[in-house]
Parts: sequence; structure tokens; C-alpha cells
Amino acid sequence: MPPKTRARASKRTASSGKDDDAEAAGGKRKAAAAPAEPAKNKESSECPQLCHWLMKSEPESRFENDIDVKFGIEDLKALPDQTGCWDGVRNYQARNFMRQMKDGQLAFFYHSNCKEPGIAGLMTIVKEAYVDHTQFDKKDVHFDANSKVDNPKWSMVDVQYQRMMKRFLPLSELKKYHLQHRATGGPLKDAALFTRARLSVQPLTPEEFDFVLSLEDEEPL
Repeated sequence: MPPKTRARASKRTASSGKDDDAEAAGGKRKAAAAPAEPAKNKESSECPQLCHWLMKSEPESRFENDIDVKFGIEDLKALPDQTGCWDGVRNYQARNFMRQMKDGQLAFFYHSNCKEPGIAGLMTIVKEAYVDHTQFDKKDVHFDANSKVDNPKWSMVDVQYQRMMKRFLPLSELKKYHLQHRATGGPLKDAALFTRARLSVQPLTPEEFDFVLSLEDEEPL
């Protein structure tokens, strides 16, 4: 639920097992004990050309601890300056991707854990990674008792609404392209939306981003 001045665009990190491949129930949830932070490796620490992103959030109401964790693109659009913080990420790889984000980069706003998951619009990173305050808030569903103020585990970025897609790009359509490209070659053959589907924050290569963006001008597959 958005706070008074910022978006509470929290994202989950466990998969529901649905074809959506969204976070297990989509948006904010009460934080369980966080898993041990994985050791850094070359793949995670060296990510060249990561300048486009896909970020998942729940557009439909769902309550946890009497808090509605709903946050869709229309909620971001309705905020002052159409800008909010992308808090609540509790997965190390997703967090590390956010820490690589740069001011001005573009991200797809992806609706997850809903009747029709898919890409709803575009937003811009307007503030690079900084400490996620919700990890210290005992009343917040993303409270992490193991995170300390002098050594915080979790980060967030600020995002600003740019525009809706010319047409909604459903996951079902994107998956058809993924399967085609995996068989014959194409930009979406290794797309993280399908190869790292559990992540709520995902990188896209320039080729993947441009291809997905081009689909809004095409007839549905």
C-alpha cells in the first residue's frame, strides 16, 4: 500500500508455479527469515550491457496483515510526480540487479499474480539504489529482523511512470515468441522472464528490450 508520499511498489521473489512465473503471491508479504546471501560469482558481479529492466508488481488487491499489497501501474501513475520507491524486494539476485540500475534507464512495468499477467507500461529509474526503509519497520510485511541499520541488507530504487504500452503485452503472447525463438533463434530465446522466471527484477538485453517494445505496434500473435 502506498505511503503518504511514495509508492510502496513492493515485489516478491518466490514463484507461484503458475505460467505467470510471478512472485508467489505477487506483491508485498510478511518477510520470513531471509535466505543466506549467495557467494558472489563472475556472472552476478559482471553484467555488461544491463541497461533495460523488467519489474513485477501485483495490480490486484491482496491483503497481508490487513494491508493491501496491490500496486499496479495505475497506482504509480496516480502518485505525486508519478514517482515512487520500489521497495520490498527480498531476493539477493533481484536486489543486486537493482543495485546495478542507473538513473535514466528504462524498465517495463509487469503485472504479476493476476488474471492476465504481462507488460502494462514503461517507467524510468530516477534514483539509484539506496537503503530500503521497510526492512526496519516491524509493522511492514517486509520487515527483516536480521537486517541491521548499520549493515542493511536490502535496497530499493525510485521509478517514474513514463507511459502505458500501446497495447497490453500478455505473458501468453510473450511465451509464444520465446518458444519460437528458442527453436529457431531470436531475441527472446534466453529471456529472463522464462529462464529466471522467479525473479521480480530482471535484466533485458538491448535486443530483448527493443523486440518486446516493437510488439506494441504489431497485431497480437
